[in-house]
Amino acid sequence: MPETILERCEAKGLRMTGQRRTIAQVLEASEDHPDVEELYARAQAMDAAISLATVYRTVKLFEEAGILDKLEFGDGRARYEDAEREHHDHLIDMTTGAVIEFVDPEIEALQERIAERLGYRLKGHKLELYGVPIHRSRPPRG
Repeated sequence: MPETILERCEAKGLRMTGQRRTIAQVLEASEDHPDVEELYARAQAMDAAISLATVYRTVKLFEEAGILDKLEFGDGRARYEDAEREHHDHLIDMTTGAVIEFVDPEIEALQERIAERLGYRLKGHKLELYGVPIHRSRPPRG
């Protein structure tokens, strides 16, 4: 299976213009979960001729082709990540909007057990946790 976003686009027969290639490179380099505005800013830094409309159309094309996953964390911003990334879950910081990826073997096993108990074989899942940082006051004096 092709490794990079660009290779997967080409393998699916998508016409890859220079601007689409730039957007694919930006997505490939992203270690976060950028929204279209963030992708646009990053792509513009590489090619000032890229328009916001082009980024929207390209992201939609990549999503429809199964190259990208669209993530919606309830903040009104659709974010994107490579659909072929290793499985992980998300913890969303409700104060900053930061998205923390994690994998927990206990949660994975629990989900499998729950599905089995209900008579199903689990084929996939998405887990999103929403939280706020625990602010601790100064340590007790003693």
